[in-house]
Amino acid sequence: MSEPGQARQRTTNGHPPDEERDIGIELQRRNTASSSSSSSSSSSSSSSSSSDSDIYGFHNFHGLPTRAGLLHFRDRFMRKGKQKVGTVQSLRAIAFSSWLNLFFVFIPLAWIAHFENHRAEHHEEEPDWPYGLTFTLCFLAIIPLSRMFEYGGEQMMYYVGKDMGDLIVVTLNNAVEATLAIILLTKCELKLLQSTIIGVVVLHLLLIPGASFITGGARVESQDLHPHLTQLNHTLLAIGVLSLLLPSAFFASIQGVGEAANASANDQTRKMFLQMSRGLAIILLFVYICSRIFLHNPPGDDNALKVHPMAPNGVKHEESDLESGTPEISQWVCIGMLVVTIALMAATAEWLVDSVEFVREQGSINEEWFGLILLPIISFSADGAIAIVFFFHYLLRHYLGRPSPPSTVAKARAIDLSIQFILFWMPFIVLLAWWTNKPLSLLFDIFEVALTIAACFVVNYVTADSKTNWAEGISMVSFYAMIACVSWFYTGQISVRKMLNCPGTVAEAIAAGATAQE
Repeated sequence: MSEPGQARQRTTNGHPPDEERDIGIELQRRNTASSSSSSSSSSSSSSSSSSDSDIYGFHNFHGLPTRAGLLHFRDRFMRKGKQKVGTVQSLRAIAFSSWLNLFFVFIPLAWIAHFENHRAEHHEEEPDWPYGLTFTLCFLAIIPLSRMFEYGGEQMMYYVGKDMGDLIVVTLNNAVEATLAIILLTKCELKLLQSTIIGVVVLHLLLIPGASFITGGARVESQDLHPHLTQLNHTLLAIGVLSLLLPSAFFASIQGVGEAANASANDQTRKMFLQMSRGLAIILLFVYICSRIFLHNPPGDDNALKVHPMAPNGVKHEESDLESGTPEISQWVCIGMLVVTIALMAATAEWLVDSVEFVREQGSINEEWFGLILLPIISFSADGAIAIVFFFHYLLRHYLGRPSPPSTVAKARAIDLSIQFILFWMPFIVLLAWWTNKPLSLLFDIFEVALTIAACFVVNYVTADSKTNWAEGISMVSFYAMIACVSWFYTGQISVRKMLNCPGTVAEAIAAGATAQE
């Protein structure tokens, strides 16, 4: 019985059970080691393959925010889990947001003056409201509207974050100049439009940041700039300014001397420069869009619409305060307020432009100075008034022994305004002129191009180390004063003016000029 029992305990391989169990354990160990080695090899191969396929760095490139980032943005915009702001509370906050709201009384007065002048002109009567008064009323009416843009952008930061909020504020601050530019385009005031474009860029490069550096850096040795933005801004400014140099250099190279200089200004040449300008405009728009993607969604995971890691500590603290703070108005009321403000701004700016010609003739002001200096300052009026009041408010607190702590972060948002205007709004207006059949090109007066290049050089030199002080602010404001002084005596480049003749052809402008000389 024992032998058959032992035989039954043998396996089909002829090994005793204990021995077979040991063999199985050994085989299992070897298979596990082999599988682990194979998995490691496969993982290494996959990693190597992934590394080889990502040699150009596209693995971490995201053109759009991730799903998690969009959900976070939605929750912040809707203030999920936080206290909502009511409509009545929002309207009350708007009404008492600034003392400049008192200037809203000038809006109906400016409109009445415009329509009364229009009626008097239609009936060939003497206007009851002088055009100089109409211009002044429109100028004063734009001040509170500009302030509403600033206030609305600051409130939207609570809902979209500082990164996207800065873009909204910059766009809204450029709304005044963009509106003026579009209206000048519809009125066919192309030379004045070009002067205004240059004036806006120079104003935002020199006067506004310079004044900010003076007031902000008066109590500290230096203030910090965002190094990530500063490095990119240098490149963007150079690209935008040099895009104006290219057509001007090309036109100068084909111009002759004396009578031959006028020969280069003809309809065929204008057609060539229009085609050239439209191509440059499309490229500039592409550069600006790419720069916004890089800034607001930099390479890396989950970086979209967030403050850049290289940002100064003051910027990070501001973002933290925005995320934990409570806005004064609701997001929907804010959006509605901005829409109404844009509509009022468009109408008031049009009435302003309608009175420009009469004011310019009565005041004997050169068109160049009017476009380079006076019209751009209109957009700065609200910020300038607030800055003056803030300055006297600080002096009062200082003499009362309660000075406010100085800020270590320089306010250089105006430089971003220039970049957006020269890389987005200027090419947009050129393409809009193409669509409306207006002969607006990027062939600017060589004097205006020189001013822009000089302003770009000064700004890039001042901000090269990502630090500023009040002395550098003085230098920037002083250089702007030099530009204003020289521009007062400049009458413009005749050949460029003929190339911008609207409505009509270049030949008609040349013929009209010859008749006037006779």
